[in-house]
Amino acid sequence: MRTSSNFWVVRASVLAWLTVSPTLRSAELNPKSTWRHDPPIVTYYHGPGGAGGRWGPLTPGMAKKLADGGFTVAWGSTVKDLDVAHAHNLRVRFEVGDLMNTDAWDEPGRKAAIDTLIDRVKDHPAMYLYSLADEPSAKKFPMLGRIVAYLRQRDPRHAVHINLFPTYASANALGTSGDTIEAYRKHVQQFVDIVKPDLISYDHYNFRTTRDGGQYFLNLALVREAALRGGVPFMNVVQACSLSPTSRAPNGDESRFLAYTTLAYGGTGIAHFVYWPYSEFLGGISEYKDIEFNEERARADALAPLTPLGESLREIHPEFVAIARELLPLRSLGAFHLGVIPQGAVGPPPELPVRIHPSVACDETKGLLLGTFGAGHLPTHVLVVNLNYLRPVETTVIGPGPMETFTVAHGRWKPAPEGKRARIQLRAGGGALLRIQNTEDSKQR
Repeated sequence: MRTSSNFWVVRASVLAWLTVSPTLRSAELNPKSTWRHDPPIVTYYHGPGGAGGRWGPLTPGMAKKLADGGFTVAWGSTVKDLDVAHAHNLRVRFEVGDLMNTDAWDEPGRKAAIDTLIDRVKDHPAMYLYSLADEPSAKKFPMLGRIVAYLRQRDPRHAVHINLFPTYASANALGTSGDTIEAYRKHVQQFVDIVKPDLISYDHYNFRTTRDGGQYFLNLALVREAALRGGVPFMNVVQACSLSPTSRAPNGDESRFLAYTTLAYGGTGIAHFVYWPYSEFLGGISEYKDIEFNEERARADALAPLTPLGESLREIHPEFVAIARELLPLRSLGAFHLGVIPQGAVGPPPELPVRIHPSVACDETKGLLLGTFGAGHLPTHVLVVNLNYLRPVETTVIGPGPMETFTVAHGRWKPAPEGKRARIQLRAGGGALLRIQNTEDSKQR
């Protein structure tokens, strides 16, 4: 598709400024749902507790390893997995396997078997999400909507996890039509309207061998748009391995970039693909012994060293969770890029209440990202992200009134020493959360 640069700016402006009425919330779209999005989701694909024999059950050794690595949500497919997770303060994304196959939903006896499963797990303290489908076509949304509604009726306290395609999926795979933006926007909007989820999840793997894919921020913007429209949180399934000879496994700074950009766009969940490497999926988070599951492999998995990425994630995950907890009560009001504006993104408006000094040059290919948040329509928080995952950056944020900076290590706010000016050090791919006193907000009080 060939378009002018002005086209992208106009379309991106619509994405960045789209908001929904505060009255359009998840509880109204799904009146029977009482699921609480707490803790923020930090999970994985292809790892311990996954459905099927390859990954084996969630063992106490692996649960401890996950908890020590900053994960909050583990895979699970049995009540024993739930028990092990609970003993290590983990929640579970419960794999339902073929029991809720959309093509067999109306078979005789199917709902009775599903009811038995739900009754077995719904009151368990580790239960968090039912994992239902991965990358479905929009043609399956009506049936998925029926299943979600049934699960919500039988167990309103737990959400259903359905993972969506990325923007680079074809319109045929998405089950919609149009160019990249039109086809994907239809896909996620139909998902919200028909399935009525409590959570939007999607995957996007952008790290190529010699460059980055060009649609990463476009995907974030379109999912953010749908999440705001539906009044639901969203989760980004991010790359933790190479997926082919033309992609690369990210390092720690690149994974920090994925975590902080997700937060800046309003996302409060991440999942890593993959936890254990295998086949062409090289890298991952921990080394893996690919033998039939037994006591020897259980010990080997628990004691296997983390990859360099896995070691970095032990630091990144607690930062992600601490900032996400601060943002959970707030609404994403905007995501603005300083420097070169990527496809699907937008620059800051003149009325943005914070400024960056020194200013970022418009030809800076990896500048800064500002995510703004507030309980109403005026921003009270800003997350400043260094989009350069190759080097750290020092900058100064100038606000409309006294500012505070959030110390992720202690989960506390402290006043900026210079009042309206906050000097911040940003690690490669990292960010800093600030709380601002909006002068307009002060006048209304």
